[in-house]
Amino acid sequence: MSSRMAKTSEPEGYAEIARVGLEPLKTLGSRWPAIIGAVLTVAMIVGLGRELLGHGLAGLSRSVPQDPRFYLCFGLLYMSPPTGDYVIFRRLWGIPLGGLVALIKKRIANEVVFGYSGDAYFYAWARAKARMVASPFGAVKDVTILSAIAGNAITLLLVAIALPLGRHLLTHDQFRTVLGSAAVTLAISLPFLIFSRRVFSLPRAKLWWVFGIHCIRLLCGSVLIAFAWHFALPGVPVGMWLFLAAGRLLVSRLPLVPNKDLLFANAAILLIGQDQALSELIAFTAALTLVVHVALIILFGIHAALTRLRA
Repeated sequence: MSSRMAKTSEPEGYAEIARVGLEPLKTLGSRWPAIIGAVLTVAMIVGLGRELLGHGLAGLSRSVPQDPRFYLCFGLLYMSPPTGDYVIFRRLWGIPLGGLVALIKKRIANEVVFGYSGDAYFYAWARAKARMVASPFGAVKDVTILSAIAGNAITLLLVAIALPLGRHLLTHDQFRTVLGSAAVTLAISLPFLIFSRRVFSLPRAKLWWVFGIHCIRLLCGSVLIAFAWHFALPGVPVGMWLFLAAGRLLVSRLPLVPNKDLLFANAAILLIGQDQALSELIAFTAALTLVVHVALIILFGIHAALTRLRA
């Protein structure tokens, strides 16, 4: 603390600290957001290379859907998470359309580096844009927590709907595991709800709005993946694919279920058969996601390099 601040009265000293905390980052001379962004970008490239060379190419080499509507639904599905986040932060901060690029990178980092690394990347991006938003941590934290709570809420809703309908598909041990996972999912969310006034920074009305956007995004994602799979395998009714999409979201969120992809694939095969075609479709969808990740990272890198050359 500077000597000038030390000589001020205590209330004035606190006011000075608060003012400094809201100053744009560049005035504080810190470069850590740029460093974190660069490190996570490199980590994304490494992670994508490992995933794609590991099993992604094998998935792409299998049966390729011919219906162009599959790729339309897939593209909308791919963009649904960053678009939902963009709608949220557009209202909270008024971010420009270029912020969508940072949100796409956020999604890629979360999927190929480690969980919530993308949120750290986006926070670093927001700090670097300090003239746009003075203190981004609270909003990023709230949006991230609400995303998890929305996912847990949709999961619990699906458990309540799916268990009575699909009870006969599960063994006794699997049924107990699903119930235990649902209980853990509820227990994880409860502390954030009970101590919401201490946990969250945004006003209550905005918190509910953000929660609603996350729920809409999750439901839209389930509908889009169901229609994409229906267009790839039209012999299966779209209603069955909607049920399987709900099961996919359910399995992905349950914390105590091992080998989630295998469990989902087995349940899907039991419901619709066509084990080879379904396995190839799931592998192709996962591989295509990785390829889009790689293509976007390359395009973003080229754009950034050209921007620096023009500057």
